[in-house]
Amino acid sequence: MCRGIGDVADIADQAVIRRTSIEDARERCARTLPPLSDMSVTQWGRLAERAVEANGYYQPDWELAVNASARGRTDARALSATNDTGQLIGLLPVVSMQRACKIPLPALVGAEPYGTLCTPLLDRDAAEDAAAMMLRQARASGAHALVLRTMSLRGPAMTAIEAALRRDGLRPRVLHAHQRAELDATRDADELLRDALGAKKLKELRRQRHRLADQGTVRFDVARGPREVATALEAFLALEAGGWKGKRGTALSQHAGDAAFIRRATVALAESGRCEIVTLHAGGKPVAAGIVLRHHDRAFFFKIGIDERFAKFSPGVQLTIELTRHLCADPAIASADSTAAPGHPMIDPIWRGRFAIGDVLIPLRGNDPVVAAIHAALAARQFALGQARRMVHFIRDCRGRSP
Repeated sequence: MCRGIGDVADIADQAVIRRTSIEDARERCARTLPPLSDMSVTQWGRLAERAVEANGYYQPDWELAVNASARGRTDARALSATNDTGQLIGLLPVVSMQRACKIPLPALVGAEPYGTLCTPLLDRDAAEDAAAMMLRQARASGAHALVLRTMSLRGPAMTAIEAALRRDGLRPRVLHAHQRAELDATRDADELLRDALGAKKLKELRRQRHRLADQGTVRFDVARGPREVATALEAFLALEAGGWKGKRGTALSQHAGDAAFIRRATVALAESGRCEIVTLHAGGKPVAAGIVLRHHDRAFFFKIGIDERFAKFSPGVQLTIELTRHLCADPAIASADSTAAPGHPMIDPIWRGRFAIGDVLIPLRGNDPVVAAIHAALAARQFALGQARRMVHFIRDCRGRSP
């Protein structure tokens, strides 16, 4: 049936109103939430101590340093929940979808804390209520969805979020999932390494270590106190900048904001025993170093830097083996997150434990066409990024084969 001019005009007006409403919500949803920098550090710290699931990268000393100066990661907002006494029981740093993904739709996205884990902090005694309050706050801000990138999929935080969503007849949608390497630090280290690498590989690594010792005594050091961590960090930054990250321009020390963040965060965490820098020396010279965070009984292997002049001796693997022994010998640590990409060629063969990580779309309203649009836009973005990555790898392979 044909529509009259008046009907068409009404439809056009409705479309304009709907678009205007979406645009207003898009701009409003992040802006109405308080700045993350306004959060009480004391309250935040208490919540981190009581969190139902560890996330070393959302501890206040780390995330506030990120938020203050890290490149592209400043000025996040706080999605939070408090109980009847005003105690903070839930917190997730967020940014708008426009900023996080360049998608102009009204949604909030968990702020990327430099480490690849965005599991929110939820109080262990009120996790479900905290999640429900945070979802209501997100909805009241005008957001139609909440996107949690690199979220722990099978932990107690996700369980609490799912339970809160069920109250409103909603379910989360997993956009992308993968398995990430983790260490079971409750095991005997030597037994774990034998099971993971086998006698032949361990023999080859011992041979490489003996050859590395030709440079001088090989020593594994752990910096714990603030001064020791500050000194060891500079060695780490030099190693990182001297490798492939430096050539690509992504080393922490190459950007003033990133350098300020990592210097502030590591020293602040070291003051309470929540950051260590591990270093492998050969003849007094650092050949590999890594930054390790601690939260509850879990460690987080943030980054590693190596001296590529010694690459034939596998300094990164040698450091990781020593770190494995160090963590397995510590009764305070039960597990460690590699923070690595799936299928990482260095750490996956050593740390054989796996845990599920993924990007999750949380709808805030039922039967919402805007949520469908957000889902479709994120899927299209993921496809485009995958195609771009494959093209980059193809070009690199072609360059590698060229005479």
